[in-house]
Amino acid sequence: MPTIAELRPDLHEYLDAHGLTKKWQKAKALFENNPFHTSLNTELLEPKHRAIYSFRLDKRYRALFIHLGGGVIEVFAITKHYRKS
Repeated sequence: MPTIAELRPDLHEYLDAHGLTKKWQKAKALFENNPFHTSLNTELLEPKHRAIYSFRLDKRYRALFIHLGGGVIEVFAITKHYRKS
């Protein structure tokens, strides 16, 4: 199973500022147990050749990540996610 590398301090600050720390902890545990758990909606983003993926923290926020190799992934951004109707 994959392991998520420790988040940068600015990402921890973002989680705290937006009240997402508990949601992050839950999503992280789900991802490390099963990266394709249905509630995470893990996906490869366009353009696919950049190999940037995302998983859902909730309906509004997503974590963007890359694979570092050796089963380790790095979350490099947590962003708002808007869906078109």
